[in-house]
Amino acid sequence: MTNGFKDKLGEGGYGSVYKGKLRSAPPVAVKMLSKPKANRQEFINEVATIGRIHHVNVVQLIGYCAERSKHALVYDFMPNGSLEKYIFSAEGKLSLSCKQMYEISLGVAHGIGYLRQGCDMQILHFDIKLHNILLN
Repeated sequence: MTNGFKDKLGEGGYGSVYKGKLRSAPPVAVKMLSKPKANRQEFINEVATIGRIHHVNVVQLIGYCAERSKHALVYDFMPNGSLEKYIFSAEGKLSLSCKQMYEISLGVAHGIGYLRQGCDMQILHFDIKLHNILLN
C-alpha cells in the first residue's frame, strides 16, 4: 500500500505518515504508529473516536490496521501538504494570498468548532499547529 514506505509525508508524536495507494482509489495518508505510548486499548479508542468524526474541515479516517504490535491509521490524502510548508517555505516561492489565508483560517475555525461543539462528543485538540493543518 505504501510502496515500501518510500514516500514519507511527515512525522508526528506517535509515528510517521506515508503516502499510500489503495486499489482503484485516490492516494491516502498512512500513519504508522510507533510509540510505545500508543498501546492497543488507546489505539482502539482513537479509531472509535476518529471514525465518528465527519466534517469537511477535518481529515477523514478511511480505515485502520492492527497486527500484533503494528498499528496503522489510513486517512484522506491532502495533496497540498501542511500549512507549515507555505508559511516557512525555504524557497520563498510558495505563497498564499490574503484571501487564501482568510479561507484557511475560517476552515480551521470551523473544524475546531465542530470538534468542540458540533459532533456528538466534545473533543479538545491540544496539538493544533501549522504542521497539522492540511490543505486540499
